[in-house]
Amino acid sequence: MATNAPLKRVGTHNGSFHCDEALGCFMIRLTNRFTNAEIIRTRDAQVLEGLDAVLDVGGVYDPNRDRYDHHQKGFDEVFGHGFYTKLSSAGLVYKHFGKEIIAKELQVDEGHPDVHRLFLAIYKSFMEAIDATDNGINQFDTDKPPRYVNNTHLSSRVGRLNLDWIEPDQSPEKENEAFQRAMALVGSEFLDSVRYHATSWLPARSIVAGCLAARQDIDPSGEIMVLTRFCPWKLHLFELEEEMKLDPPIIYVLYQDDRSKTWRVQAMAVSPDRFESRKPLPSKWRGLRDDELSKEAGIPGCVFVHMSGFIGGNQSYEGALAMAKAALKL
Repeated sequence: MATNAPLKRVGTHNGSFHCDEALGCFMIRLTNRFTNAEIIRTRDAQVLEGLDAVLDVGGVYDPNRDRYDHHQKGFDEVFGHGFYTKLSSAGLVYKHFGKEIIAKELQVDEGHPDVHRLFLAIYKSFMEAIDATDNGINQFDTDKPPRYVNNTHLSSRVGRLNLDWIEPDQSPEKENEAFQRAMALVGSEFLDSVRYHATSWLPARSIVAGCLAARQDIDPSGEIMVLTRFCPWKLHLFELEEEMKLDPPIIYVLYQDDRSKTWRVQAMAVSPDRFESRKPLPSKWRGLRDDELSKEAGIPGCVFVHMSGFIGGNQSYEGALAMAKAALKL
């Protein structure tokens, strides 16, 4: 049914723009209430007062009035669900509207369990870094300067879309055009993340759950899991282990390499964000290849074991399983 209701108006500040308000403006326009809202860029308090929503300016956080600033003294809102990073304007919009946006993309009801699972996964993998970067939170707890500069992340790329100081036309119109480009950039990456998690990451969960349920059939220890089909498995496995209170946990995961058709033995990391393995492949195998490795391990068909012991390979499934079983005992 056609409606003649006027478009809503969403305000944010003018001048230099950042990733958080560009993304916040993009996301809020995906909601039913603010579909295709007009973006008004100003710091005029009177103008802002009359708008339907205000992001990243105004000194007020009040979701009941759709005010989403995070610069005011005393602001300490976080996403929750085990996340403690202070939110930016983008994080605030995501916290209040993320489930609606995800549900629309999935074409399911907002209460569907997949929506909540994606809501958390997308915050962890995509949104939290934007909140942290905008609030000046270091990625690591250290006073030492970083060992290298990274200007390739999304917030840096948005920053480079601001008008250059040598640009002769510094008009508000030109600035607003640049902001529209920033919204398009962050919006496409946000939607890419939502679609990847919905169509690739989430369907993998049931595959991992099935493989985990069959672990005792692979080895009586219950510490070896075989992926029947390669998929994004790591985070699912950590979550499922926790949910199932798995004891003992998985030590090695076997899967077939799609390209070479050889088999991999991967040691589970101690946690999703750590490289160290729960039990690396044996030190005497590390760095060896082919016949030399097969001889050392006493297992035919070995291909390699990485110097860190986090992964190895064998020509056959049987060989990879033999490597995993032997490694458990060494």
